[in-house]
Amino acid sequence: MAEVGIFVVPDAGDPALAVEQALVADGVGLDYVAVQDHPYQRRYFDTWTYLSYIAGRTAGVRLVPDVINLPLRPPAMLAKAAASLDVLSGGRVEIGLGAGSFWEAIEAMGGPRRTPRESVDALIEAIEIMRGFWSGERALRHEGEHYRLAGAKPGPAPEHPIGIWIGAYGPRMLRVTGRLGDGWLPTLGGNYLSAEDVPPMQRAIDEAARSAGRDPAAVKRVANLIGLEGEPSGWLDQLRRAAELGFEALLVGVTGEDAERFIRRLGEEVVPAFREQAA
Repeated sequence: MAEVGIFVVPDAGDPALAVEQALVADGVGLDYVAVQDHPYQRRYFDTWTYLSYIAGRTAGVRLVPDVINLPLRPPAMLAKAAASLDVLSGGRVEIGLGAGSFWEAIEAMGGPRRTPRESVDALIEAIEIMRGFWSGERALRHEGEHYRLAGAKPGPAPEHPIGIWIGAYGPRMLRVTGRLGDGWLPTLGGNYLSAEDVPPMQRAIDEAARSAGRDPAAVKRVANLIGLEGEPSGWLDQLRRAAELGFEALLVGVTGEDAERFIRRLGEEVVPAFREQAA
């Protein structure tokens, strides 16, 4: 079944609206609430705090930081936080993971300034650490260029196998996604990817997965979809075109003052027809 969720900004300027968007998405049966993570943005809530709060207010919707800012979130603590929320929410957490951007803002908050190569190296280390924390091992050691563990004691174990969905665009990140990722999480539309960009990226992930001895189908394809325009009668076609690019789940960007109405119409009018077509 094709999955659809929303991709929201954790806007601290209107706390009631920020929470209500998640409640409406849960109420109309959408699959995900995915949330941007920009800790250096003074107008935004902390994404992990926001996700934790809405986890306690919702029942079925799955929760995704999209994508988490790794340079400001040490992977051992990120893994522990994710596992904790997964247990408390009944197994509803996945992790969108990014190598980092906006380095001046990251550095201003005390984080590292990394080169593109260093940021990918750090992400590879982080994936190993996070998987180790969820593996049931009693103690973990890691001596890397960017991270170090000296007999860390993991726990609790997550409720379900948490997926690591990588926000990848460059050639090396796409190869890492195919080799190590549980999913690929790019953004379609706006200044990000066009429909023409996607097929060669999909092939690069598939080739990397096969070279690593993996089934490419093990890498879930998820996309943020921004720019749904017009009336709901036209949204269905935009969702269908995105799904035809090979994406199994679509996270629809939500903006504007009529966010609640947008989410309700998406969930009640458009998604049922989209799921029927996909089936």
